[in-house]
Amino acid sequence: MTAIALTIAGSDSGGGAGIQADLKTFSALGAYGASVLTAVTAQNTMGVSAVEDISPAMIAAQMQAVFSDLAVNAVKIGMVSRSETIGVIADGLAAYRGPLVVDPVMVATSGDRLLQEEAIETLIARLLPLATLVTPNLPEAALLTGREIAHDQAEMIDQARIILGFGAGAVLIKGGHGSGAESTDLLVTGHSVTEFSALRIETRNDHGTGCTLAAAVTAALGRGLPLPEACRAAKAYLHAALDAGRALKVGKGLGPVHHFHAWWAP
Repeated sequence: MTAIALTIAGSDSGGGAGIQADLKTFSALGAYGASVLTAVTAQNTMGVSAVEDISPAMIAAQMQAVFSDLAVNAVKIGMVSRSETIGVIADGLAAYRGPLVVDPVMVATSGDRLLQEEAIETLIARLLPLATLVTPNLPEAALLTGREIAHDQAEMIDQARIILGFGAGAVLIKGGHGSGAESTDLLVTGHSVTEFSALRIETRNDHGTGCTLAAAVTAALGRGLPLPEACRAAKAYLHAALDAGRALKVGKGLGPVHHFHAWWAP
């Protein structure tokens, strides 16, 4: 069986995040990647200079084209900037029954806001109840829950449990924005907390880390791995991509991770 993963997200013209990062990650991890564009960004390693949303009708048409032909094994949702976009995606997933990873892309690595304020409630109401897994970083978890950014694991778990209360099946709350020698992510379900830690890597090339991790989980779920093992494998892949990415020379700002580190060296 060919594992097929679908990403529903925005395009990053600089190639480090969004649809581009997702498709690279799917390919690197043995899944065939399909895509539905929700927005086009004018973006590079220095930041986002413009965003143009794809019309809801075109998003619906893309989803119908993919699902009517491809046997999709797992879906990842990334950048969805407007309530109308979220609604049409939720409608398009009505008949889908496989794993769904929602990466609530609210703020770019550069600090640029990517999700409109009024769309947060729609995201919570329409997409989170469909999610097998939600993958917020610390600032995104704070925005979703209306809390301050978590400063320790107890606060991370509390915020993850609030997100579980929105209807999500599980939450992988990421510690990359934290401090300390290790970066720790916590997989929180209704009955357990599982910790995934790796040594923190000092690098400017960390653009697209959130997209890459969520896409790696999606690829692993599409290939049939259970959720904890999928998260563990995704964490290991991202850590290696960050480590190898330190040698990449891409752009003048925050460069990308090295998605194909197993195949070629910079």
